[in-house]
Amino acid sequence: MTSTPYTVADVMTTKVIAVTPSTGFKDIATAMERWKVTALPVIEGEGRVVGVVSEADLLPKEEFHEHRPGLIEQMLRLGDTAKAGSTRAENMMTTPAVTIRPDATLPQAARLMADRRIKRLPVVDADGTLKGVVSRADLLKVFLRSDEELATEIRRTVVDRLFPLSRESVKVTVTEGIATLTGHVRDGHLIGMADRLARSVEGVVQVRCRLESPASP
Repeated sequence: MTSTPYTVADVMTTKVIAVTPSTGFKDIATAMERWKVTALPVIEGEGRVVGVVSEADLLPKEEFHEHRPGLIEQMLRLGDTAKAGSTRAENMMTTPAVTIRPDATLPQAARLMADRRIKRLPVVDADGTLKGVVSRADLLKVFLRSDEELATEIRRTVVDRLFPLSRESVKVTVTEGIATLTGHVRDGHLIGMADRLARSVEGVVQVRCRLESPASP
């Protein structure tokens, strides 16, 4: 992985299971079960993403298996009733697909997932070609970074950058992802920025900035 800021490309899964518009219902369900995923990109041609088919898209088939919706219900749920009668991905998938670029940041991916209430995002290039998939679990990988790695990055990107003349007097410790900065620095007006930069390091759970300066109250 690279240094902060991390991008989707750093954590995404590149070995992706996808289906085509002509893939049948049973093959889609089988692939989801086999690969333990809740959604599959639908691609055509050289890998261009044209949609996503998810468990939610398949569920109407079971919901209406023994229940024939009345006219009013059909009108209110046209999409679901249409999917219930479909047998191929092209008629069940959600389109256009909600996708993200490899160079997007992890917060951008997290916000998109939250806003659209989805668990996985196809990652595509400028031409819409599938490059990978990023999931909620992938976004959490940054919290698996070791405390030592986090401390090293905070020292390099925060302490060395902001307090080059005081860096020897600044101590950085990280325990279970919680970073603590202690010591005395000359540039007290930069303490707030140090706190913000330390919090921006991917994988940091919390920051306790206890830096002091002659000008500190």
